[in-house]
Amino acid sequence: MTTTSTTAPASGGGVRVRVQRFGTFLSGMIMPNIAAFIAWGIITALFIDKGWVGNDGPIEAWQWADSAILGGGVIGDTQYTGLVGPIINYLLPLLIAFTGGRMVHGHRGGVVGAVAAFGVIIGAEGTVMFLGAMIAGPLTALILKYVEKPWQGKIKPGFEMLVDNFSAGFVAFFASLAAFFWLAPVMKWLTDILGGAVGWLVETGLIPLASIIVEPAKVLFLNNAINHGVFTPLGTDQSAQTGKSLLFLIEANPGPGLGLLMAITVFGVGAARATAPGAAVIQFLGGIHEVYFPYVLAKPVLILGLIAGGATGVLTNVIFQSGLVAPAAPGSIFAVLFQTAPGSHLGVILSVILAAAVTFVVCMPFLLATRRRDLEAEAAGGDKLAAAIAQTEANKGKKSEHLSNLAARTGSTAGASAPAATAVATTPIQNIVFACDAGMGSSAMGASVLRNKLKKAGIEDVTVTNAAIANLDGTADLVITQQQLTDRAKGKSPNSFHVSVDNFMNAPQYEEVVEMVKSQKEQTE
Repeated sequence: MTTTSTTAPASGGGVRVRVQRFGTFLSGMIMPNIAAFIAWGIITALFIDKGWVGNDGPIEAWQWADSAILGGGVIGDTQYTGLVGPIINYLLPLLIAFTGGRMVHGHRGGVVGAVAAFGVIIGAEGTVMFLGAMIAGPLTALILKYVEKPWQGKIKPGFEMLVDNFSAGFVAFFASLAAFFWLAPVMKWLTDILGGAVGWLVETGLIPLASIIVEPAKVLFLNNAINHGVFTPLGTDQSAQTGKSLLFLIEANPGPGLGLLMAITVFGVGAARATAPGAAVIQFLGGIHEVYFPYVLAKPVLILGLIAGGATGVLTNVIFQSGLVAPAAPGSIFAVLFQTAPGSHLGVILSVILAAAVTFVVCMPFLLATRRRDLEAEAAGGDKLAAAIAQTEANKGKKSEHLSNLAARTGSTAGASAPAATAVATTPIQNIVFACDAGMGSSAMGASVLRNKLKKAGIEDVTVTNAAIANLDGTADLVITQQQLTDRAKGKSPNSFHVSVDNFMNAPQYEEVVEMVKSQKEQTE
């Protein structure tokens, strides 16, 4: 083995790349906290007035729990506070602010970000301050980072903790005051405008037109800015007031993707037709929507079917006044059904079915009209799907194990690179960390694969975990990332040994890592 495989990330510019990066940052604040949204959604679905238990629960204990969870009051001499309001107004925004601050400047950045966000929350009392938390958290952490920059490395030994704590404390103090007096009124005004605009679209029945923007944005990986920057905050606010929101299903509805892939399964040709059924399972049941993006890039006219299907799903929820209690992430049918509000199951299920059916019907004539041309192109050796997979990964800005597996099933090597040999680590490897943007999903699966390989090799005392790149603290002996992310990981953990892979699920470098660790163990015995 010779060198570590590294590939500098492609430099990107333009509006699309900037929006994509912004959306990725917003997603990085929301996605690690989805479990808290789910917990709040369960509490809301059970104990609001129209919930499964509601105020008229048949069991006295449930009635007491319902009252206690919904709001404050006094039972006997005991004062109690509800859960639904405090979680949505305080806990969730603070988690978002802390996560955003930590992404910018570590744990201390998260702390000062949470304090500043509290100023927004209190200053705009009665408004769900997700947008304010998304601004206050990262911005305050960034201020702390620059405030401390002049004296970094210049503090006399023994005084570092004192200086760090007081600098962070003063930044948090001034930031919370600024957020209370200045940012809170602005965010309340902005939230009222956005909420009023969305409410007007719902009341006038024009909200289905949002699919004209959302569906193309998904294919270009621009949807995170819309979904996490607008739909999730406003949807959560609506859910807190009414117990449900259709905004959670505008982007997450798995119906359009299913309809597209089923149309290709029936009327498609070649590799696209052969791979579409498997992609449909991953998309509909697993919630990984990106697997259908290459099919659209290979035949862009199919976006019309997605728009029609998405608008149909939204319109169905408008007609039935149905929605979810919390975000469905990932966009799997299981997550959608789990988050469906009480009394909304008929509308939500129909919105998925009708969205799939309309997409299927609209895509059918386009596929039939180009079938002969597609067959001729396939006979001539043309492979639009392989090129589209590579383009999809380029749009995403990093490798995707799901897209790589899709490319493998097409028999294509598009977007793949020859695996480079892995260098030999000079220090003992005890702690291996898989790192990606969010520290979830792909990195967790990669960690599981390597953990199993080490176990089969009889290596039990090596820790394999996964984390977001922003949370790397330099303590890892070995960091494994996808090629496009290696340089960022090196910046966060410069003293670690780094290995780059194309695909977290089946990278050949894993065998080399196992052999390297095994060799180290044998040398020390």
